[in-house]
Amino acid sequence: MGAVLAIVAPVFLIIGLGYLAATRRLIDEGGFRGLNAFAFNLAAPALLFAGGTAGHAGGGKAAFAFFAAALLLYGAALRLGARRLALPLGEAGLFALNVTFGNTVMMGIPLIAATFGEAGVSILVTIIALHSMLLLTLATVVAEIGLHRQAPWRRILAATLSGVARNPVVMAVFVALGWSSLGLPVPGVLRRTLELLGAATPPISLFCLGGSLAAFRAGPSWGEVAAATGLKLAALPLMVWGASALLGLSALETGVAVLTAALPTGANAFLLARRYATGADRSGATVLVSTVVSVATLAAILVWVGG
Repeated sequence: MGAVLAIVAPVFLIIGLGYLAATRRLIDEGGFRGLNAFAFNLAAPALLFAGGTAGHAGGGKAAFAFFAAALLLYGAALRLGARRLALPLGEAGLFALNVTFGNTVMMGIPLIAATFGEAGVSILVTIIALHSMLLLTLATVVAEIGLHRQAPWRRILAATLSGVARNPVVMAVFVALGWSSLGLPVPGVLRRTLELLGAATPPISLFCLGGSLAAFRAGPSWGEVAAATGLKLAALPLMVWGASALLGLSALETGVAVLTAALPTGANAFLLARRYATGADRSGATVLVSTVVSVATLAAILVWVGG
């Protein structure tokens, strides 16, 4: 547990700094909006493009097991949010994103590297390459449909495609995919610039998340936060383990896929919720609560997969 806590502690500290900055009025709401816009419109796209064009090999079976389980759980969580929790479609889609989108960069990379070494990291990189493309794109499409669901279907389709095209995070992933498919090189200076810019994404996202928690109020939302946390930290790892067993994955592939699934909700889910100004407080609380709880659950899974 000490190794997990050492990796998780910086996450808590950055969130706490954001909370302190908001409660002490060191940064006002306009300042947080600006930071959030910078992270969503510039830093995150740079991070995703740099990662998507870095090149990776192997890990295809592990990625298939991971996303088969994640997409199945996304659909179940979407139905749960819309039917049982009575959330509007857009909010239900973001609730489902909280259940499936993990902190694969800031926590996943150091945990996988410490547990499985470079062989594990190469598998994780394949999952990361598809992580945002599949899950953030899906959540964006659902959010856009939710915003325009009363319109005729042609207008819904046009608005959804337009919303996806105007989403810099999603478009960065698709541009990176096309760039890599064409075998185009990324000049060294440009790659270094993108990496420096992208490195700001995790801390700024967590800092803004902490600022948003200053205005969060308990109540009915805690039930949704608890449900999302339980599904993310328990249901998704178990489903990924089942998919890995069905596909006959090796112990290494299974361990990486299951540990990746067990990561707490990533801050990019909060960024997207804030972008659409819907469910951002619940998303931020889910990131925080799932990160706290994951100290215990990740330690238990590390003992399991590490053995």
